[in-house]
Amino acid sequence: MTPSTAAQALIEAGRWINQQGWCPATGGNFSIRLGDDRALVTQSGRHKGHLTEQDFMQVDLFGTPLTEGKPSAETLVHTALYRLDDTIGAVLHTHSVPSTVLSRLTADDWLSLEGFEMQKSLSGNQTHEESIRLAIVDNTQDMTALANTIEQRWHTQPLSWGLLVRGHGLYAWGRDSQEATRHLEGLEFLFACELEMRRLGAR
Repeated sequence: MTPSTAAQALIEAGRWINQQGWCPATGGNFSIRLGDDRALVTQSGRHKGHLTEQDFMQVDLFGTPLTEGKPSAETLVHTALYRLDDTIGAVLHTHSVPSTVLSRLTADDWLSLEGFEMQKSLSGNQTHEESIRLAIVDNTQDMTALANTIEQRWHTQPLSWGLLVRGHGLYAWGRDSQEATRHLEGLEFLFACELEMRRLGAR
């Protein structure tokens, strides 16, 4: 995939994500793996609903800039995920209300979900009858520490589809931008359902 093609895929994803209200203000950041040694990432402070090709830059898989621009500090999380799993081809980081609130309401390090048909939107799931778990990590402004925490969790148990940063938002990933977007949409639906179940006292 060329940088231009990758940028267009993320521009399209950004417009749709913005329509859902999942990246308010200039929050969030997106990336696509360009090869074994680099990724295309959104620059810092760019509104995700109004991205252009000039809003992206290339970094290596340790977050070092390879082209002109200023990457978000959270780029270190994206590149850590690419190093941890070479099948990850795209990462979308968003800040929806359900993901942010639910991550704060869940005291455990895992969010468990079961009984929802939409679990099948997540790759590898064939039924609503099994419980799935999504990792939750505590928020910090130290992105190096956050990336290290995710790496440690991953080495204990590899993670799937995405993870929540408590009080912060969701990182969703997939083999390409289409799968990452599907995982993002499926997880957001599941979060909204779980949050409503708790509001109604059904959990």
